[in-house]
Amino acid sequence: MFTGIVEELGTVAGIELGADSAVLRIEGPLVVSDAAHGASIAVNGVCLTVTEHDTTGFTVDVMAETLDRSSLGALREGDRVNLERAMPADGRFGGHVVQGHVDGTATITARTPGDRWETVDFTLPPGLAAYVVEKGSITVDGVSLTVAHVGEEAFGVSLIPTTLDLTTLGHKRVGDVVNLEVDVIAKYVERLLTHRQEVTS
Repeated sequence: MFTGIVEELGTVAGIELGADSAVLRIEGPLVVSDAAHGASIAVNGVCLTVTEHDTTGFTVDVMAETLDRSSLGALREGDRVNLERAMPADGRFGGHVVQGHVDGTATITARTPGDRWETVDFTLPPGLAAYVVEKGSITVDGVSLTVAHVGEEAFGVSLIPTTLDLTTLGHKRVGDVVNLEVDVIAKYVERLLTHRQEVTS
């Protein structure tokens, strides 16, 4: 499990493409400082498993399902990525419950600067609209954010200077694609209510 608090901006150092998979080499000395084979690291919000690592970075396998559901397939060497290690059991819970299981992708439609902050608007896939509420939590490229406004086909967030400086969201442009993970609690509530209706009907 993760919390959506980005620990480090990493760099894509290498990509090996297969027929329906990829192997990524990511440079990120902080997140590998205590890494082990099989450790989980979120890359732009996608939970991936470390297959190799050294003092400067790590390697992960990315399967077809992940490439289809996320923006990782569009990564190129030199791209910056948001990195977060899995949360330890005794760790500080800084964001919200993030699984690293991407629900879909969105496109940036607008960026509106403020004095020291910025509002960023995104498309909202129809299948995810029910799980996004104003002032609720959403994960965008692995960053835990609060929804500032939401409609049926779009939502927006306000980014503080720290988020702009320390994550890829400070450098993304209109038209760029990002990974979304909605609040898993909303999905569990929906499932429980649906199951109850099915049992009682």
